Amino acid sequence: MAEGREVAAAERAVRRWNSCGTAWLALLRHVWSAGEAGMDEGGPIIEGPPVLFEVNALSWDDPVLCHHGDRIRMARAARESSQPRDLVRRAEPGEAPVGYSVRLRDLQGVDQIRWVTDLLRARPWTTSAWISLTVPGEPVDAVPCLAALSFRIRGYQLIMTAMFRSQNAYRAYLSYIPLRGVQLAVAEGLGLPVGPMRIFVDVPYVAVTDAERVAAILTASPAPEPNAA
Repeated sequence: MAEGREVAAAERAVRRWNSCGTAWLALLRHVWSAGEAGMDEGGPIIEGPPVLFEVNALSWDDPVLCHHGDRIRMARAARESSQPRDLVRRAEPGEAPVGYSVRLRDLQGVDQIRWVTDLLRARPWTTSAWISLTVPGEPVDAVPCLAALSFRIRGYQLIMTAMFRSQNAYRAYLSYIPLRGVQLAVAEGLGLPVGPMRIFVDVPYVAVTDAERVAAILTASPAPEPNAA
C-alpha cells in the first residue's frame, strides 16, 4: 500500500503539458528561475536542476513555436524530418544518415528500433524496452546529448521516455518534435496509438549568449499552467 501511494505521488509530481510550445516555455522558465552559473564546452551557461515532464501534442505548427521559435532552424529541421519517421529510417547506400538514425538503426550492428518493437510485441507488459544511444569508451565529443529511450505500453497506448544527459533548453523543441517520429514508428509497428512523450533532462541549461533572447521570450509569455494548451 505504501509503495502504491509513493508511485501515485510520483506520477502526480510529473508536469504534464498539452503542447510542445507550453512545455518549452515551462522548461525555459525552470532554468531561468532555478538555474545557477555554470560552464559548458561552449562557454558559460545558466544550469538548471534536473527536470521531468510529459508532452501530449508535438507539431511544427505549434503556435508558441511559430511565434517564438527559430523559424530558420525549424524549417530546416522540418525538411530533414519531412517524413515523420525519417529519424528511424535506415539510410540508403550513399545517403547521409538523419539525426540519431545510425544509433537507433545500426548501433554496433543492432537495429534497436526493430529489437524494441519485437520485444514489446512479445511481452507487452515489459519494462525492459530500453534503447541506449551511448557507446562505452567513445570519444567524449561524440557522446550524444540524448542518452536513452524507453518504451512501455500502458492503457493501450505506447508511451516513450527520452532521457537527455544535458540539453540546451533554448533549442530543446528542435529535438522533441523529431523524437515523436520515433515514437510513431514503434507504435505503428505494434498497431497502437501513441500516448504522451515523457522527457527527462539531467542538466537543462541556457547559454549565457542566449540569455537576452530567453528573457525576452519569458517576458512576453505568461507562465504556463500544467496541462495548458
